[in-house]
Amino acid sequence: MNETYLRKSAILKLCLFITGLAGIVAEFVLSTLASYLLGDSIFQWSLIISLMLFAMGLGSYLTRHIRKHLLDFFILTEFLLSVFCAISAAASYFLAGQIQSVNLVIYFLAIIIGLLIGLEIPLVTRINQDYEELRLNISSVMQYDYIGSLFGGLIFSFFALPQLGLTYTPIVLGTLNFMIAVLLWTRFRKLIHYKFSIRWAGLFVGLFLVLLAIIIRPVIIYSEQQQYKDKIIYQEQSIYQRIVVTQWQENYWLFINKNLQFSTYDEWRYHEPLVHPALEMAVNPENVLVLGGGDGMAVREILKHSEVQKITLVDLDPAMTHLGQTNEIFTRHNLNSLNSAVTTIVNQDAYQFLKDSRELFDVVIIDLPDPNNVELSKLYSLNFYRTVYSHLTKYGVMVTQATDASHATITFCCILKTARAAGFSCLPYRNYVPTMGNWGWVMGMKKDVISSQQLASMVSNLDFSGIKMRFLSADAMTSMRLFGKGELKMLSEVEVNTELNPVLHQYMLQAYPLMK
Repeated sequence: MNETYLRKSAILKLCLFITGLAGIVAEFVLSTLASYLLGDSIFQWSLIISLMLFAMGLGSYLTRHIRKHLLDFFILTEFLLSVFCAISAAASYFLAGQIQSVNLVIYFLAIIIGLLIGLEIPLVTRINQDYEELRLNISSVMQYDYIGSLFGGLIFSFFALPQLGLTYTPIVLGTLNFMIAVLLWTRFRKLIHYKFSIRWAGLFVGLFLVLLAIIIRPVIIYSEQQQYKDKIIYQEQSIYQRIVVTQWQENYWLFINKNLQFSTYDEWRYHEPLVHPALEMAVNPENVLVLGGGDGMAVREILKHSEVQKITLVDLDPAMTHLGQTNEIFTRHNLNSLNSAVTTIVNQDAYQFLKDSRELFDVVIIDLPDPNNVELSKLYSLNFYRTVYSHLTKYGVMVTQATDASHATITFCCILKTARAAGFSCLPYRNYVPTMGNWGWVMGMKKDVISSQQLASMVSNLDFSGIKMRFLSADAMTSMRLFGKGELKMLSEVEVNTELNPVLHQYMLQAYPLMK
């Protein structure tokens, strides 16, 4: 094989490396888009990748009908991929604010992009057969494509998503495909049959990418604004989630993946009942663990107890805790609690932290997002609560947020039943939070220390008068413990939530059918 053939074969393999990289990132971009706009990340990732793999197979099948002008078809494929990859985020965001069935748009894009990706490997393999024998041709083509996929996954996880976000990552993808087409045009021009058409197609796609790069940010901002009632004043795509803060008059709302986390209009009606009953019940609440709560509001309430000497806050997303530590809106409302000398921040998965830690805590406050997907559901599972149990001191107290106790009673009852099965004597209670609903909590202490009846009796004698609060009082706590006849009848019907049988997520879908 002469040097010219080797050089041309190397160029084709380089193209396969880049297309492999771009292809896997395209799958991840669409899966992340679907998760953000539609919810239920595990379902959306599974469906999007399955659709794209099917479409890739269909694309590979269709190449058998392409008998000549292979390079022309390959370059055209790259131009089409440039356009569809580049517009994927802008089209999805824009249409999400205009139509209800945006899922069909995302699935359509997944199929089209997958089909085009499926055309690439067979076409390059057939082009490369003129420069390399079959044995080496097949293995090397697949090798470079798979290696590109590895690099694509790493780049998406550690750079593209956190640094470029869903705004510019698709445009970079489109640009990569465009560069491949240009490289092939310059290196294999003699093999191109429709030179005039390819030249003008390239000119159009290049201008399109430049224009899209200029207008994409205002389009995304405008489109995302259509999905929120109030003005967006902050938005960030972290490696884990989409963080959005909106403002209405003097109040602010925090959304994570479009799900409301709190509003400064009434957040104390949530955070005071979450924190103070548990700390008042603890015999000596010196060491407190907070799982979630990266906004710092729960820590603000904990610091009102002078006995507390150490607070460990575990939140997966460093972007969220950084916001809680540095953003003026957050530091003003959390009273700079995350920068307190007694507060230690750990950016780690809450479950993994508990598995790795040997420390015992006097109070464990679980302020995690609702179990909107199977992944989050494990943080409300039997084994999770058993792990929390093992990290409590003998007279320690656990409290967890437990979703809307009225609208989603079935999920509230499931969390209560699961905590009881883990060995806790439990006290369920709830409070009306205007921006969120009739929110529920479950407080627990070890069964071998106290019974549920004793726990309820002791809580009824709590006196919160020595703590500066905006809402919670002894009378309010009494009313929050009251449930009407039959309100918790589902306790006998629901199953315990486990990691192998995550029924809680299914109950969430029953309570909120629009999540499906």
